[in-house]
Amino acid sequence: MLVRGARRRRGAAVRPVELRAIRAERDQRLSTGIGELDSVLGGGIVPGSLVLIGGAPGIGKSTLTTMALANLREAGRRTLYISAEESAAQIRLRAERLAQPSALAIPVIAETDLDTVVATLEQERPEVCVVDSVQTLHAGELSSAAGSVSQVREAAVRIMRVAKALRIAVLLVGHVTKDGTLAGPRVLEHLVDCVLQFEGERERTYRTVRAVKNRFGSTSEAGVFEMRDHGLVEVLDASARFVSEATRAPGSVVLCAMEGSRPLLVEVQALVSRSELVPPRRVVTGVDRNRVALVLAVLGRHAGIGLGAADVFVNVVGGVRIEDPGADLAVALAVAGAVKGVPLTAARADRPLACFGELGLTGELRNVAHGERRLAEAEKFGLTPAIDPSSHPTLRAALTAAIGAKRPSAIAA
Repeated sequence: MLVRGARRRRGAAVRPVELRAIRAERDQRLSTGIGELDSVLGGGIVPGSLVLIGGAPGIGKSTLTTMALANLREAGRRTLYISAEESAAQIRLRAERLAQPSALAIPVIAETDLDTVVATLEQERPEVCVVDSVQTLHAGELSSAAGSVSQVREAAVRIMRVAKALRIAVLLVGHVTKDGTLAGPRVLEHLVDCVLQFEGERERTYRTVRAVKNRFGSTSEAGVFEMRDHGLVEVLDASARFVSEATRAPGSVVLCAMEGSRPLLVEVQALVSRSELVPPRRVVTGVDRNRVALVLAVLGRHAGIGLGAADVFVNVVGGVRIEDPGADLAVALAVAGAVKGVPLTAARADRPLACFGELGLTGELRNVAHGERRLAEAEKFGLTPAIDPSSHPTLRAALTAAIGAKRPSAIAA
């Protein structure tokens, strides 16, 4: 409520400008020297942009950002590494493990005070800066502890202001919660220009980088890496790795998936065993648990494969997470093969069976995007003919082709 006699403060009006009269600047992107990372970013880092990189502890976030800064430093770019978690000595030890001499030339400061970080950015004016991590910065004017909602919001806003004003590309490293989502307030994701999710299991060597938000590129791309002693190595032909490791045992099929704009062949495994628990266990890794529940229900209703008294385990080999709806058929065939105890192979017995397709609730197989490219990738590795919705319109037809002439309805768990 306004105090009597007080005048309402009014801002100055701004004259709108037509879009055709606005000059759009085309900034040249900065290449990180890591092809998989540049592809996910949309072609490289945009000057003045904020990129948030999230992932579980020990997944390789600091290794990836250090490698990117080393390549940029070698290309003559001004870089800066701000560590709010590790000491400068710890960062040097990591840089020494990398097979990049330029890694030791990265300027670094170990600081948690937000005022000091902002002052350093204004003084050094790097072209690319890494802040590891934004949850550990602390603003002295706020009484809350580092990592709280107010602290994270204040740190992100102040870093964004200086980055936009001085055209500094900032890579913010963020923590994740137990369920894998980015920790901190949602405003952090809204402030940044790009959000990268670093996925994988610490016990496995493969890592995947996905863009879940990108104002300067597509959000459908994904990069695959392999963690080695000297750092992360790009996996340029991930399909060859996964196909060569396929077991060709009962309960194993090869899924022709799409990761962004490129096809990817991955092995899907299933294990079915009689359960002594009520309800039975459903353990799923690498695919959506709800989609697996849907597949199991359709198998029971339209294929006569009842699994109500069986434990079902489904796993995507290699620690890769697949969000492609075309994985439904691979899960169904893997589970059916595990129940029947029949190896699912292609025309050549020494080759695993490849498949893809979305499963409908009435037992039909639905087409998915880029079917021709999926089939071409399977043919590249001799996994043809593959089972897909165009050649097998129903789940029953796919099961008959994969398991044999015996009617799928006669299969029992």
